[in-house]
Amino acid sequence: QVQLVESGGGLVQAGGSLRLSCAASGSIFSFNAMGWYRQAPGKQRELVAIISSGSNINYADSVKGRFTISRDNNIKNTVYLQMNTMLPADTAVYYCYALGGRVYWGQGTQVTVSS
Repeated sequence: QVQLVESGGGLVQAGGSLRLSCAASGSIFSFNAMGWYRQAPGKQRELVAIISSGSNINYADSVKGRFTISRDNNIKNTVYLQMNTMLPADTAVYYCYALGGRVYWGQGTQVTVSS
């Protein structure tokens, strides 16, 4: 059974940085794409960043220039999100996402940015 496990969430002051990690277990194949979504209270889940197996990357406009997504070339099915110059508007539960025949989701990690 495939599981996505996130780590790295927490509390940070505005202007600070956090790095999220997501590692997949139970997978014997490489995902076509991996990425991050987030959901703030009272809002719909939204795409933050996604990277394909061919290293094509898409970012939400709200995070361009501040967040960087990357995959680990040495560890299969691992993805990171480096978040810099964080804003209170970045406060949300962040979910790891993977696409490989079907969509997989992590359990989510809370990110809180204080003003």
